[in-house]
Amino acid sequence: MMRFLLTRAGQVIPTLLLVSVMIFALQQLMPGDPALVLAGEERGDPAVLAQIRAELWLDRPIVLQYLHWIGNVLVGDLGFSWRIRAPVATLILEKLPVTIQLGSMAFVIALVIGIPTGILSAVKRDSWIDWLANAIGLWGLSTPNFWLGIMLILLVSVHWGLLPPSGYVPPSEDVWQSLATTIMPAFVLGSSIAAVFMRHTRSAMLQAMGQDYVRTARAKGLSERVVVARHALRNALLPVVTLGALEFGQLLSGAVLTEQIFSIPGFGKLIVDAVFNRDYPVVQGVVLVTATIYTGLNLLADVLYVLINPRLRHA
Repeated sequence: MMRFLLTRAGQVIPTLLLVSVMIFALQQLMPGDPALVLAGEERGDPAVLAQIRAELWLDRPIVLQYLHWIGNVLVGDLGFSWRIRAPVATLILEKLPVTIQLGSMAFVIALVIGIPTGILSAVKRDSWIDWLANAIGLWGLSTPNFWLGIMLILLVSVHWGLLPPSGYVPPSEDVWQSLATTIMPAFVLGSSIAAVFMRHTRSAMLQAMGQDYVRTARAKGLSERVVVARHALRNALLPVVTLGALEFGQLLSGAVLTEQIFSIPGFGKLIVDAVFNRDYPVVQGVVLVTATIYTGLNLLADVLYVLINPRLRHA
């Protein structure tokens, strides 16, 4: 098991290195000149533009620009925001907790809805409950987040007046108001993940309930509830647990549109504003941190699968 984990951990570094190269290369394809954006009213002065390009290393070859950036990253310096005039690391530390709070709430909603629905759908296979659960799952996978967010704002906020349509309040200021401002976007994010959990749980449960150990448990006279809860569910949740780590990474990276719709100052809004303003250091820092988190969650999923699957512990 230790060799397997070390092998997986050793793949993280080259993966992140490749991601950093792709981040830096792809952003060079973005239209526009950052120097023109930063020059403002003085964009017509060639001397000002030349000075800005020299200060930001924009006048160097792209290879030297990358080596300069990645060298700073390796010592913990993600650069300096050209627009906000603040360290990128400071901006990330300010915005990341907001997105983590939103993603955590969405993840809990997805678990509460998806896993029980998947279990019920498998137990009641080919019934109207199974049909309804599959229809809801298909709806969750097919509905765009931005459309669902707009519809919830119109219905819940505008027509019913139950929740604020946008904005964000930190939990440190007011816990209940923080929940009020994040419950709708969390539901929007969690609905599609809930559908994924439902479909995987249903599939895993159906497979588990057809195994010999389940038939043996039924032959012993155990009640159906005990058979489902103690035998089928315990084994069916093995792939779902590892799936959860990957889906949490999807929540963090998929919050861009949702945060824009609900005006939540998180990771997503930070990177959108940075792209529109050609703030390359912020774009690079946010994408690199997101990739690092997602890679770490992939590694965590591998570790969890080894820990909860006894057959792999001695492999």
